[in-house]
Amino acid sequence: MKLVIKIFTLIYCWVFTLTLAFADSSLLIKNARIHTVGAQGILDGASILLENDKIKAIGLDLIVPKGTRIIDASNKVVTPGLINPLTQIGLVEVGSVEGTYDAANTWPTYSAAFDVSTAINPYSSLIAFNRIQGLTRAIVTPDPYEPYCVGADICYQANSLFLGQGAFIHLGLSNNLLVKDKIAMYASFGEGASAKIGGSRASALLRFKEAFDDALDYQQHKEAYDKGQRREYSLSKMDLEALLPVVNGELPLVVQVHRAADISALLNLAKSYSLNLVLSGAEEAWIVAKEVAAAQVPVIIDPLDNVPSSFEKFGITLENAARLHKAGVKLMFIADLRSNSHNAYLLRIGAGNAVAYGLPAEEALKAITLNPAQVFGFSEQVGSLEVGKKADLVVWDGDPLEISTSAKYVIIEGEIIPLVSRSTRLRDRYLKLDDELPPAYRY
Repeated sequence: MKLVIKIFTLIYCWVFTLTLAFADSSLLIKNARIHTVGAQGILDGASILLENDKIKAIGLDLIVPKGTRIIDASNKVVTPGLINPLTQIGLVEVGSVEGTYDAANTWPTYSAAFDVSTAINPYSSLIAFNRIQGLTRAIVTPDPYEPYCVGADICYQANSLFLGQGAFIHLGLSNNLLVKDKIAMYASFGEGASAKIGGSRASALLRFKEAFDDALDYQQHKEAYDKGQRREYSLSKMDLEALLPVVNGELPLVVQVHRAADISALLNLAKSYSLNLVLSGAEEAWIVAKEVAAAQVPVIIDPLDNVPSSFEKFGITLENAARLHKAGVKLMFIADLRSNSHNAYLLRIGAGNAVAYGLPAEEALKAITLNPAQVFGFSEQVGSLEVGKKADLVVWDGDPLEISTSAKYVIIEGEIIPLVSRSTRLRDRYLKLDDELPPAYRY
C-alpha cells in the first residue's frame, strides 16, 4: 500500500511540475481584433494562444491551460510583427560618425562577396528603438545609396554594381539576432551605377552580363581555374562564388533602380539569365506595371516618397503602390531609405499613406508583414498569424496604419518585449528637472 501511495505521489508531482512548466510558457491574448494576414482573415473578439515561441491556437473559444498568463486586448488590434525588407540596423549607429558606419564597401578587390552579417552589432541602440514600435524582423543590407555619405564631408563611391549580401535578423532580446546570412544579393543600376561603369547605362548592362557570364563559366570550370588553366575573370574568385546562387536562380538579386526604362532593361536581363529579380526604389515602376507583373517580380518601395530628386524619378507618385497592386505586383514597403536604420519602424506609416492613395488596407498590411517573408523565403516561420508559426506579434491600441497608434505589447518568439529603449530612458530621466537644475538654470 505504501508503495502504491508513493508511486501516485511521484506521478502527481510529475504532472504538477509539467503543468506549471506548461502554464509558465503559455500566454493568451483575448478579446482582440486579430488581423491574421493568413487563411483566417480578420477575427473580431478573438483570442490567440501562444506556447513557448510558437502560436498554439487562434479562434473565438479556445481551451486555455490553467495558469496561463492572460492579456485582455479589448478594443485593441493584433497583427503579425512588422518586417522591414531593407535596413541598415546594426550597421549604422551615428550617421555622422565614420567609425560607426559599416554599411558600405569601397574596397575594389571584393564586391558581391561583401557580407554585412559579419558586421552587425547586436548591442546597437537602434534595435530596441525600432522593436518597441512594432518592428520584429528586418533584413539588413548594404547601403544602396550612391554615393555613400557619412556626415556632410565624407562620401564613398563603390567600385562595382554589386553592393554585397544581406542578412535576416530578429529584433528580440537575445544577442544572437542572426536568423540567416546571405539572404540576397544587392546591386544598383541607373544614374549612380552608370557614373562608375563607363558613364552609360549601356556600359552598366554590359558589366552585369560580363559578371553573370563569368560566374557561369567559372561554375563549369572551377578545377581548371584553380590550376591556372582558365582565362582571367572580371571578378575575384570570392565574388564569383557569391554570384553562383544568383545565376542559378536560388538567391534573390535586389537591384536599386528608379527609371521606368531602366526597370524594363533589368526585366529583360533577368529573363535572359533566369534571375530571381527584386526591384528596390522603383519610383517609376507604375509606368511599366504590366511588365513587372507579367515577370512576377516583386518591388520594394517607400510609399511616402513623392519628390523627384533626380531625372530618373520624374514619374514619382504617391499612387505608385496602388497602381502596382492593381496590375498584380507583389509589394513590400520600407521607410525613408536615408534614415531606414533609425526609423525603420515607420514603414507602417508609409503603408497607411498608401491606403489613403488607393491601396486596400489588408494589402498594405501584407506589404509590411507577409510579403517580405514570402519573397525572402521565411513565410513558413513568420509574416502571418497561423498555428505553428513563430509567436511574433504586436498588440496595438488602434489601427496600426494610423500615425497616432502605439504598440502596447510587442512579442518576439513568444517573449514579451519591455517597451524600453535608450530614448525612453533619456525621456524619463529628464522629464522633470526643476529640482535637479541649479537655480540659475531654472525657469
